[in-house]
Amino acid sequence: MSLLEAATAVRLRAYVPYSHFHVGAAIRAVSGAVHVGCNVENVAYPEGTCAEAGAIAAMVAGGDTQIAEIWVIADSPEPVPPCGGCRQKIAEFAAPEVVVTLCTTAGAQRKMTVAELLPGMFTAAHMADAGKGQG
Repeated sequence: MSLLEAATAVRLRAYVPYSHFHVGAAIRAVSGAVHVGCNVENVAYPEGTCAEAGAIAAMVAGGDTQIAEIWVIADSPEPVPPCGGCRQKIAEFAAPEVVVTLCTTAGAQRKMTVAELLPGMFTAAHMADAGKGQG
């Protein structure tokens, strides 16, 4: 099954009784394993989770920690990019050159690298000297 097929299938399982905006995500880990996630809403909107976050959680639960590629699909007029929080979550597990493919259910696609998706990303390197020199 392709990542597009996996993201499309899991999108149909999204729990979205409030927005009715179904999103699916599929990740191929460096190991070759595929992990999927869909958005899950909550009546308290900030408590919902995005499809990308769900796929990343499934990936980590499955024993992988490196994203080789990720696909995201939604029923929108244009390919929908991940929210800011998910961009940072993706950057935690993907190298800057990893390709993120954004799709619509009508077949439109847009490919971006993680670096293009999140320029100036915050990384662990920013914390390399944290706590040093404080006494």
